[in-house]
Amino acid sequence: MENLHEEKLKFLESKANEIRQSIIKTLLEAKSGHSAGPLGMADIFTAFYFHILNHDPKNPDWEDRDRLLLSNGHICPVQYVALAHAGYFPIEELKTLRKIDSRLQGHPHRGSLPGVETTSGPLGSGLSQSVGMALAAKLDNKKHRIYCLTSDGEHDAGNTWEAAMYAGKKKLNNLTMVIDRNNIQIDGHTEDIMPLEPLGDKYRAFNWNVIAVDGHNIEHFVDAVNEARAVYEMPTVIIAHTIPGKGVSFMENDYLWHGKPPTPDEAKTALNELRTLQGKIVSEHQ
Repeated sequence: MENLHEEKLKFLESKANEIRQSIIKTLLEAKSGHSAGPLGMADIFTAFYFHILNHDPKNPDWEDRDRLLLSNGHICPVQYVALAHAGYFPIEELKTLRKIDSRLQGHPHRGSLPGVETTSGPLGSGLSQSVGMALAAKLDNKKHRIYCLTSDGEHDAGNTWEAAMYAGKKKLNNLTMVIDRNNIQIDGHTEDIMPLEPLGDKYRAFNWNVIAVDGHNIEHFVDAVNEARAVYEMPTVIIAHTIPGKGVSFMENDYLWHGKPPTPDEAKTALNELRTLQGKIVSEHQ
């Protein structure tokens, strides 16, 4: 991973805003899909695809690539947009999200789209898949890393904890999980539906290295990933505190935006806000 100098950080912050704008446009065209989670994870996906991952969009099945698995597949608009901006497929194809015969399904499907590492849908399965890949890499003496992105709400699923126990037992230091700690799920706030705290202590008890970070501070997130790479005794979980709907004022922290797209008027307002924010990002780095 290259050093994160000031020019690169400026590029990443600007790119994250572009990705948020593309998410809004994509959801508007689809008239279906999730808004809050994708907007909240835009900074993290930008950091991965444009700085952290060892990958090659022109050779998506390169054997030595890092693997990024999206467990909470319903936020796939942010992954699709990031993949398109990174060069895995044409940005124009984003207009086909959730349409008949589209490669951009409502949940990612392995084999239908370059850059998608796993099929997801049933929540809670991503960590088990990632543990399997991490263990296989260890057995084959491979140096690539496995990154698993999960939601906080899917920690209600028991198989997440089975995988967490196994990863700790096997000391899978090539595995880093990122939890999108946005505190919402489809029916309300996580701590009302099924309290998760103390989340970090639970992972420590399962022999994981735990890092908490602001999921919208790209520099700090990259530092957390670098710290995870330096830990040799155990897997790492990064608890990324994010704001659902980040960047769009009327969506932020509102769980009702978990699973719905914007109307044309709402999309217009959202894009105006994001374009204004883009100007602020540019001016702050001048």
